[in-house]
Amino acid sequence: MSAARITRRSLLVGGAALLAGAALPGTAHAAAPAPPILDCAAWGARPNSRIVNVVTQRPVKILVHHTATPNVVDLSRGAADSLARGIQNFHMDRRGWLDSGQHFTISRGGFVLEGRHRSLEVLRGGRQQVEGAHCTGQNFVAVGIENEGTYTDTEPTGVLWDRLREMCAYICGQYGIAPTEIYGHRDFKDTLCPGDVLYGMLPRLRGEVGDALGRRVEGSSVRAASWPVLREDDRGPVVRAAQHLLRAAGRTEVAVDGAFSAPMAESVRRFQADHATEEVNGIIGGESWPLLAAPVRAGEGGEAEQAVEALVASSSMRPPSTVGRQEWMQLLTAAR
Repeated sequence: MSAARITRRSLLVGGAALLAGAALPGTAHAAAPAPPILDCAAWGARPNSRIVNVVTQRPVKILVHHTATPNVVDLSRGAADSLARGIQNFHMDRRGWLDSGQHFTISRGGFVLEGRHRSLEVLRGGRQQVEGAHCTGQNFVAVGIENEGTYTDTEPTGVLWDRLREMCAYICGQYGIAPTEIYGHRDFKDTLCPGDVLYGMLPRLRGEVGDALGRRVEGSSVRAASWPVLREDDRGPVVRAAQHLLRAAGRTEVAVDGAFSAPMAESVRRFQADHATEEVNGIIGGESWPLLAAPVRAGEGGEAEQAVEALVASSSMRPPSTVGRQEWMQLLTAAR
């Protein structure tokens, strides 16, 4: 497998979604059976280059990724092993990491593979967390699952979906994580990961995982507020709000016209560079939104209040008197 095939961050171009809280450590939670999981030795992993850090705390969420590799038709065990080795080689040799960054990988053929060493052992214990490298800021608190393929405009295979549901249910049961605490990478970073289609399937995943655990997940908890992803050629009130917020942040060259143009993308890149975000890619996602969406009070005037007005005008929400992180997310979600 070539390195070019494994550069998933080239497409992973994830501000946390406000969902119901995870169960507290030590509380009772339903168990779910584990799907078959191939450990690192089974797929021929290299030894980790440094000691894998294990922390004495439970993770509180799951992050879903896609590998942004081709949607291969080879669904064999051999293809799954090759994928895992290719990801590990890229992460260790090109990124300089001590091991694969994700905790687990699911192939298009439905094979579940341990990613980072000790992840399976620690998951089975249900009391600790292996520090990952799948999402900056989330590596101590979230289990990262890579799903083979690119899900920008197509759905994952049925068998991959089944294993993802089973794996999420098992992880939630082991750690007492609420099914509503399943997120996409884009909820925390300026990235398209895990693809528009797979990200759009996460409400269904939360509901199915809840059913597997005997915990029905109702409407607003399944599809809750989150930071949207904006990119070139997007249009509408959310883009207009972002334009006002960019201007409020000093990017006064941005025109307020509701259209995400190439010049706007360049202004976003400059904003990202100024704030040293992990990705400088011109995409507004889960890392840039929290930097842009500063608290604002009604009557303050200025670009930030105009951003609020643009969102309120296109939604059924009443304008809040104070707009903080939660209100921004609710407004942005309602205006989409």
